[in-house]
Amino acid sequence: MAPSSEAGAPNHHLLSVLVENRPGVLTRVAGLFARRGYNIHSLAVAPTDDGSVSRISMVVDLGDTPLPQLIQQVDKLINVLDITALAPSEAVEREMLLATVSTGPDGAAQVASVLEGFDARVLDATGSSTTVVVLGTPDEVDEAERNLTSFGLVAAQRSGRVALPALGAPN
Repeated sequence: MAPSSEAGAPNHHLLSVLVENRPGVLTRVAGLFARRGYNIHSLAVAPTDDGSVSRISMVVDLGDTPLPQLIQQVDKLINVLDITALAPSEAVEREMLLATVSTGPDGAAQVASVLEGFDARVLDATGSSTTVVVLGTPDEVDEAERNLTSFGLVAAQRSGRVALPALGAPN
């Protein structure tokens, strides 16, 4: 996430934070952001292959705060094992969208047609609605969601970004 040069524009950064998988750790990390007035744009947390460690993937808006200052603040927290800022060119990012749209009798086929070319599939279809899942980069998910609005979104939920360093990217 490159910082924006416009005054007042979002200054989004993608962070990968490895933490001890213990009660209260997420609260402490999120609390640091809240106390300093940083907006968390996206947040996803799950254990890693080592059950004692979790990875927090987050997109944060830092406003005018320099990224190295934030990294130092987070790294000082108890239970934080490592924090890495991931540049888009050095990361593999994915997001998931679950969406239910209003449809008619041939709804599932129409929705599938609109989502052709995306990593998407129909999960459930009734006479009046269709629920789909879309997986992809944040931009791909944005585009798929825009395509679905023509049907009338009944409900939508995005997972938030998950990301890992790309193979061969500097650590």
